[in-house]
Amino acid sequence: MNNQRATLLIDSRCTLGEGATWCAASGQLWWTDIEGEKLWRHDPRDGSTESFAMPERLACFTPCADARFLLLGLASRLAFYEISTGKSDTITQVEAELPTRLNDGRCDREGRFVFGTKHDVDDARAIGGFYRLNHDLSLERLPLGDCAISNSIGFSPDGKTMYYCDSPSRQIRVCDYPTFANDRVLVELTDATGVPDGSIVDAEGGLWNAQWGGARVVRYGLDGRETARIDMPTAQPSCAAFGGPEFGALYVTSACIGLDDHALQSDAHAGGVFVATPGARGIAEAVFAGKA
Repeated sequence: MNNQRATLLIDSRCTLGEGATWCAASGQLWWTDIEGEKLWRHDPRDGSTESFAMPERLACFTPCADARFLLLGLASRLAFYEISTGKSDTITQVEAELPTRLNDGRCDREGRFVFGTKHDVDDARAIGGFYRLNHDLSLERLPLGDCAISNSIGFSPDGKTMYYCDSPSRQIRVCDYPTFANDRVLVELTDATGVPDGSIVDAEGGLWNAQWGGARVVRYGLDGRETARIDMPTAQPSCAAFGGPEFGALYVTSACIGLDDHALQSDAHAGGVFVATPGARGIAEAVFAGKA
């Protein structure tokens, strides 16, 4: 197994870069700076990059079937966002009675938005949960237990398997979908550093997981064994997405939050977006199929 190394693509200096998302319809890469309250967009065809101010912290998002809109997972609520005008319309509040915010999220293969929450103050307190916004905009809590920091949400190419994690556990779990049966541990991290953060599934069903604090993205096969690794030139990779021509590029967001001056001297591009060409290929991720 040969390790590869990612290179800097965009020196975006995000405080908490997250949510790497490739929009197949537009051929553009999107991501969020959660703490910076900005949504970012990059077009690799002309190298242009721009950012958009958000009404509050943006934790996760997905393109919609109506390409004029994104579905936003803001800190406190779900909302539709009209790209051309910047107007947002609230769909529903989430866990309004708890000190939590939204965190990771991704559409299942049927175009329903699956997401989780995290404690907004104490990363060790498991009071959040996992949810699904259905096509009719109804919201349901999924039977996956409580979590402190939801992450690693992903789906197999056939849509019959779901991956997820509670990051402090250092375990990535897998279950049948949409029944949630056969819930089990797929991976338990044993490296001295790093916790599982955002994931993406490739065309062969391999799970690529960005490991916060571990300076790496790791691919796991269906049996949970490591099959590939990308070394990251930054300590806190946060989320990965396949995109570009034939989905052959792997884009990885990162963060500088929590790094002191000494750490930043050797990690000057923390908060940037990085890219690698691992040889694997992704697939077009589903977009939200409900109407804005």
